Amino acid sequence: MTSIRDVAQQAGVSVATVSRALRGLPRVSEETRRRVQEVAASLDYVASPSAASLASGVTRTVGVVVPHVSRWFFGSVVQGMQPVFAEAGYDLLLWDLEGRRDAWGRVFGHLLSKRVDAVLVLSIALSPQEEAALRRLGKPVVVVGGQSEFPGVRIDDHGAAVTAVRHLVGLGHRRIAFVGVERGEEGLHTTPRDRLAGYRWALEEAGLERSEALELTGDYTVDSGIAAAARVVADQGATAVFAASDEMAMGVLHGLRCSGRAVPEQVSVVGVDDHPMAVLFDLTTVAQPAAGQGRVAAEVALDLLHGEDVPPADVVLPTRLVVRGTSGPPPPGAAAGSPAPASRTAAERARRAGAARPVLAARTGPSGRRD
Repeated sequence: MTSIRDVAQQAGVSVATVSRALRGLPRVSEETRRRVQEVAASLDYVASPSAASLASGVTRTVGVVVPHVSRWFFGSVVQGMQPVFAEAGYDLLLWDLEGRRDAWGRVFGHLLSKRVDAVLVLSIALSPQEEAALRRLGKPVVVVGGQSEFPGVRIDDHGAAVTAVRHLVGLGHRRIAFVGVERGEEGLHTTPRDRLAGYRWALEEAGLERSEALELTGDYTVDSGIAAAARVVADQGATAVFAASDEMAMGVLHGLRCSGRAVPEQVSVVGVDDHPMAVLFDLTTVAQPAAGQGRVAAEVALDLLHGEDVPPADVVLPTRLVVRGTSGPPPPGAAAGSPAPASRTAAERARRAGAARPVLAARTGPSGRRD
């Protein structure tokens, strides 16, 4: 097997010169570079990527840190960034925190030992200590779905929640439940707290009283949505549910329908995402470009890797309200917060569910966030 020493010996140069010539580095004359390339080709020599990375300090690898790799949003973001990096010749190295903040120490150890060229952090609320540790890596850092001192790409989660609640308020709802308070993972994610804040702001904007009893736990899974639906039914006063993700909204829909509650005749449901399954559930939702965030984040990271001047500011991508069949006016007599009427007969529910409903799309309005 031909080695780099064989190429150096036949070309009459040092091993270091062969390495620099084949990697296109400066301080090698064009004549020498051409001779080395010709010798390498005649000997069928192929440089080792690992050896080249050790010599240059460039690994052509980007580290990606996610809270939950199995969840739709994070998978979609990674799916959006992967082809951008692949086209530029970079591989992805993925670390899953599995919802545990204490896993950060292990991840930083890997980031140091694996010698990645850049780091992308997805929807994690970075503490000052974690931001400082990332700075000490001396590598480009891009944050997706959160806000920090580093360049970032996200949507306006506060504004998305305001859009959803304004839609329900505009339909006449006055008791609106929220699903998406993460009790067990407080401080790890940025999205849940921003969407909860937007929900509360929109209620205040509409002059509606906030009730902690209507702020329900949800871990962004279908099962947590089903569990929250039982609370909504027990309350008997909520005529609408804003779920902070479509998967939770799908769980809420299943739970409500299993309990005999008609959607949207008795309870309206709105989610966030525009998940690929949302159209099958006829789910009203605030659509966000999940894969688009990954694509733009990869482009920002490549700009940083190539020495482009990227200011440490957010790129905020737009969302839009998609109105489908799970949202409608509250039942008669319920607008002021009175209990919903008894469930319609199965035949009436089936007839209403089968009625054609238009699908509307509108740009998200301003979030109303206070300066």
